Amino acid sequence: MADPHDASTHALLQPGQAAPDFTLPATPDQKLSLSDLRGAPVILAFYPADWSPVCGDQMGLYNEMLPEFHHSGAQLVGISTDGVWCHAAFAEALKLHFPLLADFEPKGEIARRYGAYRAQDGVAERALFVIDAEGVIRWSYLSPLGLNPGADGILDALDALVPIPKTPTSNTPTSNTYGAQA
Repeated sequence: MADPHDASTHALLQPGQAAPDFTLPATPDQKLSLSDLRGAPVILAFYPADWSPVCGDQMGLYNEMLPEFHHSGAQLVGISTDGVWCHAAFAEALKLHFPLLADFEPKGEIARRYGAYRAQDGVAERALFVIDAEGVIRWSYLSPLGLNPGADGILDALDALVPIPKTPTSNTPTSNTYGAQA
């Protein structure tokens, strides 16, 4: 019988689905909830492990891209199955300026909810999500484990969230804040 917590039996959450709320440790004495970030776009970057070469490159790139992400009003959050002390040392060594959350115990519970847990290895997949201000996934991507997915997909997804200016003289159909037809 298939393990109900094995990500291979659950697909990566897709655009249009509500992002599952969670609360995870950000430091030994502080927790962060996804709902705390509601009202602005959120980038969730699940990654396998602190200190691995690809993860270090990926998180370092995202740290460099923070001004671009913030220009779109987005908050970046990294999530792996490493513990808070490991995250603290990793963030200090790389001089990261965004929270790394510990999906440590129960191991990978949040990654599993997002369909981003690699049960055979006991780590998170390398998966990205852009969540809109209302908590709906607008973009998701599962990268090969050994490949840095870069930031282009994130930037494109954030650009798609930029409100379309309303022109009072336009005869086009009404659109919602993010350009979808009402």
